[in-house]
Parts: sequence; structure tokens; C-alpha cells
Amino acid sequence: MISKRTIIAFAALASISIAGCSSDSEDDLIEIPDNEGELVTYTGDVKAIIDGSCVGCHSDPPENGAPFALTNFSQVSSRASSILTAMSRANGSPAAMPPSGRLPQSTIDVISQWIAEGTQE
Repeated sequence: MISKRTIIAFAALASISIAGCSSDSEDDLIEIPDNEGELVTYTGDVKAIIDGSCVGCHSDPPENGAPFALTNFSQVSSRASSILTAMSRANGSPAAMPPSGRLPQSTIDVISQWIAEGTQE
């Protein structure tokens, strides 16, 4: 027979363990800067996303069938809307980018905010 003291100790340990767990959200996998009240900029925010998710193919020269490079501000800003559209498509949709799978919504939101704020360098 298990004592009341053992049950209470087990419940306390379980509560502590559960409270220490973090979310399994994909948003936790990519570090998104906290830009509350600040403009999103290419250099400060967007470049890291593009470099980590796009430049593998959209290099200069482009590889793996990519039709254009996305290696600098001018190239990315001139295609910002089409980049956002491609990133927003569901996995498996034609022209969804990146081909490895849809990025977390919080990452897509950074690109969207950058466009809404005028694609600042």
C-alpha cells in the first residue's frame, strides 16, 4: 500500500516537472527577434531568415533550379511580395518555398511586417 506521504511527494514532483516543460511549438526552433515598437529591417531581421532558408538555392549564381539570386537587399526587396507569397503557401503547394517545408508563422510574420513597414534596409 502506498502511503499518503508518497502520493503527495509524487504529485509535487510531477507538478514541478510539468511546469518546467516548454512548448513544442516550431516557433521555438527559430530565434525571432523581439521587435515590439521597432521597425523590422533587412539587415537586422530579414537577412538572417533569407540566408538560412533561401540562399542555399537562391545563391549567386542560383543553384538547384532557382531562377534568381536572393543574396542582397536589392534582390530581396525587389521580390519581397513574391517571397512572402511563396513562403505563405502550404507544404506541397506549387511553388511553396522553401521546398524543405513551410517556415513557422512567426518567421513569415517578420517578412510580412517588413513589407508593411516599407522594406527598410
